[in-house]
Amino acid sequence: MNQVKGEITYNGHRLDEFVPQKTSAYISQNDVHVPELTVKETLDFSARFQGVGSRYELLSELARREKDAGIFPEAEVDLFMKATAIEGVESSLITDYTLKILGLDICRDTIIGGDMLRGISGGQKKRVTTGEMIVGPTKTLFMDEISTGLDSSTTFQIVRCLQQVVHLTEATILMSLLQPAPETFELFDDVILLSEGQIVYQGPREHVLEFFESCGFRCPERKDIADFLQEVTSSKDQEQYWADKSKPFRYVSVTEFVNRFRRFHVGLRLDNELSVPYDKRTSHRAALVFNKYSVPKMELFKISMDREWLLLKRNSFVYVFKTVQIIITALFGATVFFRTRLHTRNEDDGAIFIGALIFTLIINTFNGFAEIAMTITRLPVFYKHRDLLFYPAWAFTLPNFLLKIPISVLESVVWMVTTYYTIGFAPEASRFFKQLLLIFFLQQMASGLFRVIAGVCRTMTIANTGGALTLLIVFMLGGFILPKEIIPNWWIWGYWVSPLSYAYNALSVNEMYAPRWMNKLASDNSTRLGTQVLKNFQVFQNKNWFWIGNAALLGFTILFNVLFTLSLMYLNPFGKKQAVISEQAANDMEANQEGTKEEPRTITTRSKTESIPKSLSAGDGNNSREMAIRQMNSKTNTNKGRRNADSLLEAASGVAPKRGMVLPFTPLAMSFDSISYYVDMPPEIKEQGVTEDRLQLLREVTGAFRPGVLTALMGVSGAGKTTLMDVLAGRKTGGYIEGDIRISGFPKKQETFARISGYCEQNDIHSPQITIKESLVYSAFLRLPKEVSNEQKMRFVDEVMELVELENLKDAIVGLPGITGLSTEQRKRLTIAVELVANPSIIFMDEPTSGLDARAAAIVMRAVRNTVDTGRTVVCTIHQPSIDIFEAFDELLLMKRGGQVIYAGPLGRHSHKIVEYFEANPGVQRIKDKQNPAAWMLEASSIAAEVLLGIDFADYYKSSDLYQRNKSLVKELSTPPQGSKDIYFPTQYSQSMWGQLKSCLWKQWWTYWRSPDYNLVRLFFTLACALMLGTIFWKIGNKSESSTDLTTIIGAMYASVLFIGINNCSTVQPVVAMERTVFYRERAAGMYSALPYAIAQVITELPYVFIQTTYYTLIVYAMISFQWTATKFFWFFFINFFSFLYFTYYGMMTVSITPNHEIASIFAAAFYGLFNLFSGFFIPKPKIPKWWIWYYWICPVAWTVYGLIISQYGDLEDQIRVPGVGTQSIKSYVTDHFGYDTGFIGPVAGVLVGFTVFFAFMYAYAIKVLNFQQR
Repeated sequence: MNQVKGEITYNGHRLDEFVPQKTSAYISQNDVHVPELTVKETLDFSARFQGVGSRYELLSELARREKDAGIFPEAEVDLFMKATAIEGVESSLITDYTLKILGLDICRDTIIGGDMLRGISGGQKKRVTTGEMIVGPTKTLFMDEISTGLDSSTTFQIVRCLQQVVHLTEATILMSLLQPAPETFELFDDVILLSEGQIVYQGPREHVLEFFESCGFRCPERKDIADFLQEVTSSKDQEQYWADKSKPFRYVSVTEFVNRFRRFHVGLRLDNELSVPYDKRTSHRAALVFNKYSVPKMELFKISMDREWLLLKRNSFVYVFKTVQIIITALFGATVFFRTRLHTRNEDDGAIFIGALIFTLIINTFNGFAEIAMTITRLPVFYKHRDLLFYPAWAFTLPNFLLKIPISVLESVVWMVTTYYTIGFAPEASRFFKQLLLIFFLQQMASGLFRVIAGVCRTMTIANTGGALTLLIVFMLGGFILPKEIIPNWWIWGYWVSPLSYAYNALSVNEMYAPRWMNKLASDNSTRLGTQVLKNFQVFQNKNWFWIGNAALLGFTILFNVLFTLSLMYLNPFGKKQAVISEQAANDMEANQEGTKEEPRTITTRSKTESIPKSLSAGDGNNSREMAIRQMNSKTNTNKGRRNADSLLEAASGVAPKRGMVLPFTPLAMSFDSISYYVDMPPEIKEQGVTEDRLQLLREVTGAFRPGVLTALMGVSGAGKTTLMDVLAGRKTGGYIEGDIRISGFPKKQETFARISGYCEQNDIHSPQITIKESLVYSAFLRLPKEVSNEQKMRFVDEVMELVELENLKDAIVGLPGITGLSTEQRKRLTIAVELVANPSIIFMDEPTSGLDARAAAIVMRAVRNTVDTGRTVVCTIHQPSIDIFEAFDELLLMKRGGQVIYAGPLGRHSHKIVEYFEANPGVQRIKDKQNPAAWMLEASSIAAEVLLGIDFADYYKSSDLYQRNKSLVKELSTPPQGSKDIYFPTQYSQSMWGQLKSCLWKQWWTYWRSPDYNLVRLFFTLACALMLGTIFWKIGNKSESSTDLTTIIGAMYASVLFIGINNCSTVQPVVAMERTVFYRERAAGMYSALPYAIAQVITELPYVFIQTTYYTLIVYAMISFQWTATKFFWFFFINFFSFLYFTYYGMMTVSITPNHEIASIFAAAFYGLFNLFSGFFIPKPKIPKWWIWYYWICPVAWTVYGLIISQYGDLEDQIRVPGVGTQSIKSYVTDHFGYDTGFIGPVAGVLVGFTVFFAFMYAYAIKVLNFQQR
């Protein structure tokens, strides 16, 4: 239940009196863009969709007033005003202007890119999101955390430019920020401070400190005001800001702050302003927007056409690929049904022509399947634009439909040219063109159908299943697997609504009414051969059916596209963001509320309001994060009467208590001397005339990391921080490394080193379906040595959880980043914990605080600090630390572009050592009061500063005493101390193969058990399939009078196996792809080898497929009523089980040999067509040409069909009618027509098991050998 109470007005107008989405713009935290467009195109289209708004009317009004008053404007100003107000320009001046302001002009012609496409950087994407809204005419902007992933100077520039916009154009901007730097914070006029969903302060920035001082809290020196504001309201950090030390500290709750603010002079003034309602009449008509779309309809359509055309050109590869795929399939078809083998003698020959037509029908329907993925990838951007009222749904769907027509024409022509005459269909030209027309309509209908599926299902997993189910119904009832007479009455409606039945009838009529069929007589010497073939297949014997079929397909095409448009208009995307709040935090909020008259809060969940711009709703990002953080110090260690929250301060002053741990470890120091790292010169650079073969990324880096010392690795972007860390941690997969790395004086060996070190990557990669505690237990059991008992392991896990303050969230599911589960900062701490559980002596962390707000960063840093205080060696790369975070470090290794060291040594109290070092150099500008030493240091040593001063800081460092000191330290550390032994482990992994397998299996088992969307979808699909088959083929098993009945049953069995198999294959792909990223991290950490992991994944599938097969076979077997003998039922079960299994493993294999699951699904789909063709159903084995028969033997589906037929019908002596032959026994018909050897059941079973094992083995092998992660 989501409820919103209260009232929102713009200039006195309520939200329903104008169009708020057009008047204000909401800039979201997530960057959703079309990856194939360039930056400039994105902004241009945005500007064109939004129009110039009221600028044009305002300008004409201004011109009139100027004329009346006799003012002549400056020429340049006049020109700019006119240029920005012209309607419908392709690329406006405003866009160029915005690009410049946002600093995007350097990448204006670079594509934006996404997961699969290399494009602009994350920070640039963030700015495009902002720019997309600024180019429009809206003057009210709500901006949600626009600074994530930007460095402080860029944020400063953007906010400064927005400040100009506000002051010059009277705009209104509300912005939520994480970690704003002091200089950025100074740019704001007003501040709103939210805590626990209540406004603590709202008013001028100048008075905010005064307000808190009146409550008894003072902001200390060397503290960012923004950080102070975030911490002063939280129960945990409040005490350190208590101003009057002579009085005892008293906790002030948020509610109390709120009440005091109402009595503060700013609060009183705010109350007065709000008590007088705004007079509507004073609002200018142009201030609010009253029309839904700001551009005329035709214009919207034109802009949309332009955009789709551009995207079509950008994505041409996909269309070329699809055309090539259809050519290849056409060649397969043409060579299998080659004309030299096809005669027009009797009904049997006719049947093969019909088979070829059905093949044509199926391939062209399946050709549209790619439409699902293509549509779904476009949806997020569409929803964003739709909600911002850029354009209505039809302006998106119509151009999409129109532009696909020429492509479809091309594909149909290609198909027809390749197949028509090679197969040898009726030679008249008119029939060729009629079939071409039909194929074209068929393709249009298919892509329309798949678009609707995508629009209704909205996510890939559901769409794959929904798509397969729809296809199954359309297929089964198309009249070619099941002749019309046999379809039970309760399903006959399906025949009339299936588009394929119309296509099938039209295709058959077009071929069979050709003179070459109509001029011969059938085997009964009275009917015409063509008519007889149509009769056998129960197709309508009427020439007009060709035109009826065409009309029906055209109707379906129009219907589907209209439905697609409607689904886009009325359906919303799935999924709402939710942050995890531990119970304790919720209870704390309740407790804080008790003294007030408000209603209790835990009932109301976060508001989901479409009518209000989201950043105003109570669920602001920071707030929920704050609630999740609040409970962190429930277990406080009292230490000399001070709380552990001060551990940052204590650590800085060096009194941090050493904390013991259950498990002992050896403190190890790491020293490295003259490390250089090279990579092969990229070809792009070589083209510019560079002759060297290798590019050097690190130059002679020397230094040491010691136990109990927290070292920061810093430098500008591209200085090689992460590179150095990867080299030292042994994580690089390519390149050349020179130099000497030693651990406690012994040379470093990667195998043993992986066991004593931990590496926290920048992206927090965890299995989404297991809880925090399970993640840690899993890591501990795989990485702690065998000697440690299980109880000790569990105790150690609890201890680590306490150390990084996760014990309150131990049962929270990890979830997918940014969608469900943990917040970013909780994920970061989990990443640290997962490494800590391995009890390492040396830990590397890559940017542990990026993307967190100040309080979250402080909590993560506290976890890091606690780790160091246990006596471990910790190294962090760090991007843009606040003063507090920077000064929590003990030592600093500073690098400059090109991978050279310019400072290595202690920070000193208040960073005085490093400040002295740089200020000793004449010409370096002095540090300002309250300035962040980290930011100052990066600026003072930047390339620009070097040029200005005319020195190279790397040389300056090499000639300093500091360098000599470091050299001698490294020398001292590179000789082993007396009596020490090198670290040695008898085995590469800490657990045996069996132990690894147990742990992997345990984790996979839970992952599967908790992925209902995967397993339930799969089981539901199987159930639907089984019931459908059962009702369609009701009791058909015991009525076999003619060969048609037999063909029908075989069709049923074949279709069901194929569809469930394909569904298994396509649903398993995303799951495996998701887990593979985690696998790469865990294997690099030396947790296990690839084999136990792959075996575990393979084993986990077994019980699910077993359950699936069990109820599938029971339902189908009973409803179709095959013979109830134990052996027959067992064979039926056995064959189905292994068929479903090999399809699942086939899906896993396709993922393991391709970089991602999109490519995997294209690759897998390419073979579905072949499986279809050679399954022995459309063209029986004796009729397959010699040059293709080898493929028949390696086609897994063919073996399944073989096994099903001979196990059910291989021993029946009942007589059946066979057209053109008379009667013969079922057993001999199976042998003659299908070419099956009835005693062959053993080998078939063996081969099916073989396929299963082969695919599973290929998966294991590929995951071991191939690595798609480049470092």
